[in-house]
Amino acid sequence: NSPRITIRDFLSGCRSNDCLPVVCRHYPEVAEAIAWLGRFAEPHLTGTGGCVFAAFDDAAAAARLLPDVPVGYTAFVTRGQNRSPLEARLAASEGER
Repeated sequence: NSPRITIRDFLSGCRSNDCLPVVCRHYPEVAEAIAWLGRFAEPHLTGTGGCVFAAFDDAAAAARLLPDVPVGYTAFVTRGQNRSPLEARLAASEGER
């Protein structure tokens, strides 16, 4: 019964995820990814665990970490968005009807 956290909430400092302890307990590979990423930045879990991520000061800082990502992990640098581009497209298509 946790309240939904939006990207805006996250950016303003609301960063808890009640699913994190449960996911780490049941999926040791996620706990390992959290521990590894935690050596470089504050790690987070998306929703119920589809992805582990961290915010960096800039793309270059995040990119410097890519060569050290452990074998078996998939990693990339991306920019967060407050609003999904799909949401804008759906709204535009609704307006066309």
